[in-house]
Amino acid sequence: MGHQEHEQRAREAATAIRCGVLTISDTRTPETDESGAIIRSLLTQGGHDVVRYAVARDEPEEIAGLVRAYAAEGCKLIITNGGTGIARRDSTFEAIDGLLEKRLPGFGELFRMLSYGEIGPAAMLSRATAGVYREALIFCLPGSTNAVRLAMERLILPQLAHLVWETVR
Repeated sequence: MGHQEHEQRAREAATAIRCGVLTISDTRTPETDESGAIIRSLLTQGGHDVVRYAVARDEPEEIAGLVRAYAAEGCKLIITNGGTGIARRDSTFEAIDGLLEKRLPGFGELFRMLSYGEIGPAAMLSRATAGVYREALIFCLPGSTNAVRLAMERLILPQLAHLVWETVR
């Protein structure tokens, strides 16, 4: 079966997806978290259920613990934002990469390619990544609102039904 048939079957079987959103930041709060708000809004507009949301400090154990909890509670999509750069405190990549059972390297590659078109060579600083942990899709996005919107609108949402269908069937 080709990818178009897969996508068609996935759309036909699509239901609301249980989602968790995790913002990683040492300075943001739920009230100031614009990127997390954009993610939640786009998911809700797409008919999905955001059942978990938190803002966590950039501490690997805290990040990994929350992702484990989200997956244990049945979230089939977990989107993090923040902590994917190369600054000393950026630890999202390390925290999540250690959990992933399968990686989707194409996501990070495509995200950086699209980012390059918007911000130029600074796109190489992003360690955006994605993969699967216990039948949950995990996408780790930068904290920038423009980066979040780019990843959600151009990559994640257009393929979400297909991705979930592939991981749980």
